[in-house]
Amino acid sequence: MKYILVTIYALIFLGLGLIMENPKDIFEGMLLLLQEPSVLMTDYIEVAGIGAAFVNSGLVTLFAIMIFRYQKIDLSGVAFGTLSLLTGFALFGKNILNMWIIIFGVLIFAKIQKDKFNKYIYVAFLGTCLGPVFSQLLFATPYSLGTRILLSTGVGLVVGIILPPVATYLLRVHQGFVMYNVGFSSGLIGTILMAILKVYGIEVESKAIWSEGNNTLMGWFLFIFFVVVIIVGYFYNNKKISNLKNIFSYSGRLICDFVTLEGFGVTLINMGINGIAALGYVLLIKGELNGPAIGGILTIFGFGAFGKHIKNMTPIIGGLILGSILNAWTLNAPGVIVASLFATGLAPIPGKYGWPYGIVAGFLTATAASHMGVLHGGLNLYNVGFTTGIVAMFLIPIIEAFKKEDYYEAQQ
Repeated sequence: MKYILVTIYALIFLGLGLIMENPKDIFEGMLLLLQEPSVLMTDYIEVAGIGAAFVNSGLVTLFAIMIFRYQKIDLSGVAFGTLSLLTGFALFGKNILNMWIIIFGVLIFAKIQKDKFNKYIYVAFLGTCLGPVFSQLLFATPYSLGTRILLSTGVGLVVGIILPPVATYLLRVHQGFVMYNVGFSSGLIGTILMAILKVYGIEVESKAIWSEGNNTLMGWFLFIFFVVVIIVGYFYNNKKISNLKNIFSYSGRLICDFVTLEGFGVTLINMGINGIAALGYVLLIKGELNGPAIGGILTIFGFGAFGKHIKNMTPIIGGLILGSILNAWTLNAPGVIVASLFATGLAPIPGKYGWPYGIVAGFLTATAASHMGVLHGGLNLYNVGFTTGIVAMFLIPIIEAFKKEDYYEAQQ
């Protein structure tokens, strides 16, 4: 049943793309999309059209589901989080061409370690945030075609090979307080790679491509989708919502798999609530529902199965609102909206230590995110994920020095 539902989910996004534009425009848009360097921020809706962007999103998700099925993966919370993240980021940076090189690199690492690929499958798919490395080297470097193919393939495979050990080690560094551990790891790899490319005179052009005017269509589409998810979860949960409060009792600190801990039905309800809350936030502040914003909303939706809920996310958003009140930024600026949505990756901090620390974490993440992209040049799509790792490394030791007790234990 889980595989049937996620397949329907992917087909919904694919189907939306197919009905939005005619086949010729979708085909031409896909060609444009696949040849983009795809560094942050490259909104595929603006570059290729809404039809091609959603077709790409649906296909990326379907391919992932097929591999999950082939590898006999049980669809737990982390799987739902991974799939929704792929769906969202396939609207602004991941595509059916650049995702494979990272996956193959991780597969090679598994072979070297004489392990099964399914042990690293989530790192492989989440690590496709470094797909722009392949696209940038293949389509935006001044070399012959043969050289570009060899360079992009070789570097992409090396990135995939080194990603699993780096991600495994950094999980210990932030102690599970960063939900986007692979984003943190990929940011570090992207920063090192960017430095190497600059040494050899390879420049990465920054991007700031955003679409506008999608709010009515995308707003209704996402709202109806999230409501349907809640309804499905309600019936799957034996027509009750009383156990939803159990989910709110978790801090969200990794690993916090709601499907395993509380069940599939109530997890779907939490995911739908998360999605509506994130959508409502963007619309309330009069933001634009472009590719990156929709990607952020879908990530919050998916991680409703893997640690995020209204209670531990709200203080993070509070930190962003505080920054706006203090005139640090405009709340509905495109970059700030993206930072707001993805900063919820630090939800375990207020979940464990309380809401004041969540406000601080949200404020620091939004402050730092605008500067972190320079380090990796946009080669890492999970820029805010990288930022949350830096903030957690800075903030957690300070919190621990002054506050020893667990917030939820103290409440009990």
